[in-house]
Amino acid sequence: MSRRLRLLFTALTLAALLWLLFAAAERALALAQRFLELPTWLQWTLGGVLLVFAAAGLSVLWWLLRPRRKRRPLPVPDRGSLEQRIGQLREHGADTGALASELGELDRRRASARVYVALFGEISTGKSSLIRALVPQAQVASDARGGTTRAVGHYDGTLADGRSLVLADVPGSRESGGETHETLAREEALRAHAVIYLCAGDLNRAQADELRWLADFGKPLLLVLNKADQWSDAERETLLERLRRHARGIASAVLAISAGGSERYQRQLADGSTESVERQRKPAIEPLLQALARLTAPGAEGLEDLRENAVLAGLHQRTGMLEAQTRAEEAERIVRKYARRAIVGALAAVAPGSDLVIQGVLATGLTRALAELYGVKVSEVQIEDFVQQAKLTLRSGSSIVLAVAGNALKAFPGLGTLGGGVLHAFAYALIFDSMGRALAASLAERHSLDQDDAGARLKELLADAGGNRLRQLAALTMDAVRERAD
Repeated sequence: MSRRLRLLFTALTLAALLWLLFAAAERALALAQRFLELPTWLQWTLGGVLLVFAAAGLSVLWWLLRPRRKRRPLPVPDRGSLEQRIGQLREHGADTGALASELGELDRRRASARVYVALFGEISTGKSSLIRALVPQAQVASDARGGTTRAVGHYDGTLADGRSLVLADVPGSRESGGETHETLAREEALRAHAVIYLCAGDLNRAQADELRWLADFGKPLLLVLNKADQWSDAERETLLERLRRHARGIASAVLAISAGGSERYQRQLADGSTESVERQRKPAIEPLLQALARLTAPGAEGLEDLRENAVLAGLHQRTGMLEAQTRAEEAERIVRKYARRAIVGALAAVAPGSDLVIQGVLATGLTRALAELYGVKVSEVQIEDFVQQAKLTLRSGSSIVLAVAGNALKAFPGLGTLGGGVLHAFAYALIFDSMGRALAASLAERHSLDQDDAGARLKELLADAGGNRLRQLAALTMDAVRERAD
């Protein structure tokens, strides 16, 4: 197209734009004039509606164009407070060996000043093949069936710039029956300075959740599409675009490689038969080497703070789980102790449920002991209110308690013929066991004395007592009866 023709088209385009601008301005002025001719009340009404629509449109536009917030890593506890919590657990008899060992490994890796990189991903994504491509001298087992890696393996590698690093090959996630292996993989990922997340296609929901889990711990991350030679250029670019959407704000880079490895195919022979042939595919991992060099450029010292934060945050979660488990075991012991006391106290009672006032001291002590265990501050008034509410629940459900207790005793040979005293004591065991379990569960979840929640749980436990639980309470009752007789 000649220069004169291009100028002509430009002039025509500008003229069209100016005409549209003048037409829009003329229309706007006409609408404004008609608007001013309307009654005042109608002007205010239409003006308000237009303002609402304008505000809604601006809100949608802001939501679409607003800058994305960076993911905030999980809060990191102070190491001193974490060690104190672990010490308290140890004093209560909890097994804290794994937690202490994790702190020791944190210090050991810091002292080594080496960069650790973990290969993370689902089974059969080619992690072992990638280790072999990055560290050719490494002896890594690989199996096309998947799930070859059963433990964490460390291999010394070298980047293109000559810097050394340690590659950690971890078990693949989502392996059948591999919950223990998955835990090993996650713990090693937290210990590493950086993570290579390997996939062999678009991410499923579980893989996307794993990516977000790693990002929550602030892990420097590369999302790597392996086996890229299986797709055409267009298919590969489409996959990469999908992965970039998944990894926006999470991964430092998204790239495609081919880790190589072995493959089997059927070869046609001259006589018309076929044979299965295994061959090695040549790896193509140069983009990964370059991205890995950039990611680990700060070195072990520069990445150590992020690594330590991730380890401590993970330890914080594991310590919390152990604390919850230890509290649950202690709550079980407290409930059993008060249920036994209730059995002894109930041997002289007249009717279960309706005379809980006789056991009021025990009910108050049970409530106070469980509240103290879960660190919930409660007043004497709150305790009394809860005990009173429990009494009302048991009065209205005393027939249920008696029916459950009677049927349970019939299920145990020799117990049903021991008379009302045993039935009465067993009913009290069921009452206090249900009350203690309901209160412990409510305190653990609500972190406060929620009378309505605890009362609802109490009703459920009274109406639905499992066979194993009844068997334990029956044994507890008979032990108390025999001791009293002796």
